[in-house]
Amino acid sequence: MRAKRPGYAVFAEKGIEWIIRLCGISAIIFVFGIFFFVFREGGPILWEKGTDFRLGDFFTSTDWYPTSMENKRYGILLLIIGTFTVTGLSILIAVPFAIGGAIFLSEFCTGKVKEWLKIIIELLAAIPSIVWGFIGITVINPLIQSWFDVPVGLNVLNASIILALMAMPIMVSIGEDALKAVPDNYREAAVALGATRWQMIFRVLLPAGKNGLLAAVLLGVGRAVGETMGVLMATGHSLNNPYVKLDGSFNPMWMFESCRTLTATIASELGETSVGSPHYRVLFLIGIVLLTITFIINLTADLVVKGIRKQK
Repeated sequence: MRAKRPGYAVFAEKGIEWIIRLCGISAIIFVFGIFFFVFREGGPILWEKGTDFRLGDFFTSTDWYPTSMENKRYGILLLIIGTFTVTGLSILIAVPFAIGGAIFLSEFCTGKVKEWLKIIIELLAAIPSIVWGFIGITVINPLIQSWFDVPVGLNVLNASIILALMAMPIMVSIGEDALKAVPDNYREAAVALGATRWQMIFRVLLPAGKNGLLAAVLLGVGRAVGETMGVLMATGHSLNNPYVKLDGSFNPMWMFESCRTLTATIASELGETSVGSPHYRVLFLIGIVLLTITFIINLTADLVVKGIRKQK
């Protein structure tokens, strides 16, 4: 016959169980609280009368003059273009290095070298954003000027390199975990069939770990989209369409043009606005746009991962 546990043990177990539940529920409450706060501050601009705000112009206009005395204009099209340009180029730079680093740590690196590399990668993730911005100004800026013979090194390429360096640590860590989670019998079966190590990696390991690798890439995208200070300091923060020249033709040197992102605009202008003003509301509306973008990215990732699982 099993002995009964003391009353205090049952009480302690119930208490720990409720604390865990409360932690899980609080995370959901905090997320909804953030959404509520941002919508409370930015939403009123959509129905307030007597303002120059037009929702159609907000997404389609390239005119951003929120402090104009006579004709205020709140168009964020150039900000959206700048955000996606910098984010897209940074991911193109980061993904090959991140996946390569994850493969090296998972399959080739052992012992002390692996331990030191993982520590260095974690230290890279701990570097503050503003420090990366200083690196972009003082190191990458003159390098771009000298290597590519351009007058200004604070541009799309500079910010993309900075964002790639910031996104790679989390992508490498999650990617390595995804590859290590692949069962060893997959590797053993591939080797038994005569596959070389590289054939095993490209034809067995990467397809088997694609869910985790996709998650790693999307986490990197989320980090790049939401980055602020590094981008603010490295892009040149110029309201500009990098793809179009002054004469309206396509600019093949778009990587060396300055731009401005959504996050950098909020960071640079929010402190100069009065609470409740149209400019203040519009900046929070930009925050709603950013929340929507990240929600769409996460939802797309979830649907893609579920689709991949159903195909198995």
